Amino acid sequence: MRKRLTAILLSLTWLLAMAGLANAQQNTPVVHAVLFYSPTCPHCQHVIEDVLPPLYEQYGPQLQIVGVSTLESDGWALYQAAAERFSIPEEKQVVPTLIIGETILIGSDEVAEQFPSLIEAGLAAGGVPLPDIPGLLELLPAEAAPPPSAGSLMPTAVRLGPLELFARDPAGNTLALLVLVGMVASLVYVAVYGRQGLQAQEPASGPGPFSGTWLVPMLAVAGLAVAGYLTYVETTHAEAVCGPVGDCNTVQQSEYARLFGVLPVGVLGAIGYIAMLAVWVWARIGTDERRRALAWLCLFSLAAFGTLLSIYLTFLEPFVIGATCAWCLSSAVIITGLFLVTARPGMQAAHVLFSRSLSHP
Repeated sequence: MRKRLTAILLSLTWLLAMAGLANAQQNTPVVHAVLFYSPTCPHCQHVIEDVLPPLYEQYGPQLQIVGVSTLESDGWALYQAAAERFSIPEEKQVVPTLIIGETILIGSDEVAEQFPSLIEAGLAAGGVPLPDIPGLLELLPAEAAPPPSAGSLMPTAVRLGPLELFARDPAGNTLALLVLVGMVASLVYVAVYGRQGLQAQEPASGPGPFSGTWLVPMLAVAGLAVAGYLTYVETTHAEAVCGPVGDCNTVQQSEYARLFGVLPVGVLGAIGYIAMLAVWVWARIGTDERRRALAWLCLFSLAAFGTLLSIYLTFLEPFVIGATCAWCLSSAVIITGLFLVTARPGMQAAHVLFSRSLSHP
């Protein structure tokens, strides 16, 4: 997707640059704008592939847009300069962001709904120059910088590395790193000490009863609430309420917010928590040992899968996306808690079921 977005923008850049040179000679009004985008953002993809092409076709050389990737070091610095220049609140600093004159459009919905009328108003007023963003003209090629109507050109830049991405939000990304370390430590603890416990255990001793396992449904309900909110944000494209730490909207707008580009991660989490609640209820209906063992094994397996997936997703936040989602971290902590709670009885259940299957072929 990144290569396709880059190719589209570069193609538009070349075409608009050529058209802009001809347009400058005719002195026709031109509307200029700057689009901040990320190649990993599906909302940006929607704007670039669905919203802008009809406008380019309608207005031709009278519409020229500078595309700036926030995943590039120079692009990110320019975005920060624009946010400071136009006093964009921190919670609103997401992509896509389109700046036309003194007007800021944030999100694909605002761009789709408001940009066409702003173009019409700008042309009627005799054109709109490039926004006054400190450093913008310096990033444009020298031959295009003097006359703003010379075309739409992409600033050259260098891609941010993992440490530079981490430095974009030190507080939020440090929190993500701490959660990541805790999850990995929990995984190692269960793998090492759980195995030692099984080696010292009699094969006939199974997992404990479900009468005192209220931590499982309590954590699962909490996880379902978090996953439900993330599902709402991901499916409705609503703006997430993130709190004082992190940048939830950047994470939710990245390509990693959907598994295989199709299934929202929040939906997958909700399915997992619902499955755990269903297994817990199923286990409490009966009293036989085999049902209890199967239930513990299912709960442990679901929690283990969720923890492994959360480790992967939590790693992506500070080192690949460059932003942290507090809601995602909450879900990661909850699923890790479920993993620790279900580890011992789950491994005991696996031990008992496996031992009995060998003794009764």
